[in-house]
Amino acid sequence: MAEDLSDVALWSPSVRSETRTDGSVLVWQEEPLGPYPRCITERFMDWAGKVPDRIWMAERDAGGAWHETSYGEGAARIRSIGTALVGRGLSPDRPLLILSGNSTAHALMALGAQHVGVPSAALAPAYSLAGGDHIKLRDIARQLTPGMIFADNAGRFAAAIAAVFGPDVPVVTLAGIVGDRETIAYRDFAATPPDAAMDAAHAAVGPDTVAKFLFTSGTTGSPKAVIQTQRMLCANQQMVLQCYAFMATTPPVVVDWAPWNHTASGNKVFNLVIYNGGTYYIDDGRPTPDLIGRTIANLREISPTWYFNVPLGYQMLLDAMETDPKLRQTFFHRVQMLMYAGAGMSKPVWDRITGLAEATVPGGVLLCTGFGSTETGPFALMCTDRQDTSGNLGIPAHGVTFKLTPQGDKLEGRVKSPSVTPGYWRNPDLTAKAFDEEGFYRFGDAFRFAVPGNPAAGFIFDGRLAENFKLATGTWVAVGPVRAQLTNDLKGLASDAVIAGEGHRELGALVVPDWSALKAVAGDPSLDGEALLHHPKVRKAAAQMLATHAASATGSASRVTRLMFMEVPLSFDKGEVTDKGSINQRAVLQHRQDLVDCLWSDDPRVIALGSWDRSGDQ
Repeated sequence: MAEDLSDVALWSPSVRSETRTDGSVLVWQEEPLGPYPRCITERFMDWAGKVPDRIWMAERDAGGAWHETSYGEGAARIRSIGTALVGRGLSPDRPLLILSGNSTAHALMALGAQHVGVPSAALAPAYSLAGGDHIKLRDIARQLTPGMIFADNAGRFAAAIAAVFGPDVPVVTLAGIVGDRETIAYRDFAATPPDAAMDAAHAAVGPDTVAKFLFTSGTTGSPKAVIQTQRMLCANQQMVLQCYAFMATTPPVVVDWAPWNHTASGNKVFNLVIYNGGTYYIDDGRPTPDLIGRTIANLREISPTWYFNVPLGYQMLLDAMETDPKLRQTFFHRVQMLMYAGAGMSKPVWDRITGLAEATVPGGVLLCTGFGSTETGPFALMCTDRQDTSGNLGIPAHGVTFKLTPQGDKLEGRVKSPSVTPGYWRNPDLTAKAFDEEGFYRFGDAFRFAVPGNPAAGFIFDGRLAENFKLATGTWVAVGPVRAQLTNDLKGLASDAVIAGEGHRELGALVVPDWSALKAVAGDPSLDGEALLHHPKVRKAAAQMLATHAASATGSASRVTRLMFMEVPLSFDKGEVTDKGSINQRAVLQHRQDLVDCLWSDDPRVIALGSWDRSGDQ
């Protein structure tokens, strides 16, 4: 029987606000942010002293068994790796570049670097493995000038390394070689005897030391190197702990697939485990048809206490949990909080998760989200009040001042806190543009009060200001809310949508299909691709849901009148989607202009209002 978790310890915030004469609103918590360490590895070493045998990280080995690393073992390797990095002369001007995905070796290389004041930068493997001329990888190399590269398998990355980086940049690896340069065995690197130079370098690390660089997706231009200081990482984790108060007495156990080159997992989840003495199981699955089976297998073995996923990941897990009692019982056995991020969650998915939780756990399980960015650590807003539906982003975390500034008929969100970045590496012009005249970081996103005039009730995302556009009538379209509403109204047939219509009189949408849901509607699991999208039952269901959506809309700026399911998956290489699953609206519209044009044509793939009525009940 799953534990009753209806009374999990969370924060009890007291929210203050001030409305200024210029119309801007400041919101903050009355309780201050508590003290935090000077660097993350200080916390790691503290746990290594207290509980040296506790499992810190586990990953699947080649045979499928869990290979575990304790805090004591991890601390020793961090010191050894730090010693080796100091000896090689690495520094903020010659940082460590990590090309491969999540692994224990990756984690230890990054922490070893942080321990001695050497920044690291983890990149999406696709930057190196996608082939072509490696434009983004070359741009990153120019920005960072790395002094060393880590790749778990040098052979997989050898072509990109040889093409982009000079032969004077050595490679540390678990396997393989790069023929044109020094290749160092990770096993030997991580066994370097600690020395006094390493201890001195660690003693010099402070809150303003650059811990790492995180690159934004670069979906609308060159990737930007966002500086992450030790102050940012540590202050952010203290904010998390004061919010998730239960972690002070229940060290978190996480099973997580999300990539460490993104802030959500690379900062929040990764450091959440270290800060609270928890255990991190690296999930070798992903929310894709080919890899979701690995995630399911991992969650059938390991019961998390805190779980994070993107909405698509939850959707795929639900498909399995609803028919797999063993998976359901293991997953909900001790989980105290479910968090989603990366995209909006549709009402059908929300209802399925909360319904399953309530049927499995006495009192259900809190499902929530928040808001932040690479530039904010990421933790900035968080909702821990139980909600009837998705979308409430919550209130500012401890130590965060949230500023709402009028921008036309919208309120732009801005923040100031100890966990906000000092800027972009070697890019003072971009840094200056990111902050307002009071030093608040500008999200570029609009927000609205969940309950008008009551900041304590939380805030709702109100669209990315740069994504909004005008119809031919001059009416502004707030893309974010329209996307969310259409996805809800399609009742599980879509996992997301891209809104089009600039210069037209009506809105259209390119829709990301949920293939499993469409097969269920068609009643034929063997169908796929074009045959499934054109199936009469699928088109009829979509047309009926589109009609219901349009009938409930309040005007042309919120009413989608035509849609097309996208058969070709979104492309990471073209910047249409990140490897975490977040969609870039502008990149999709740019690269799929032909489909956008088809929305206002007689193309048979288009499902338009009234189209089913005109064609009859087929």
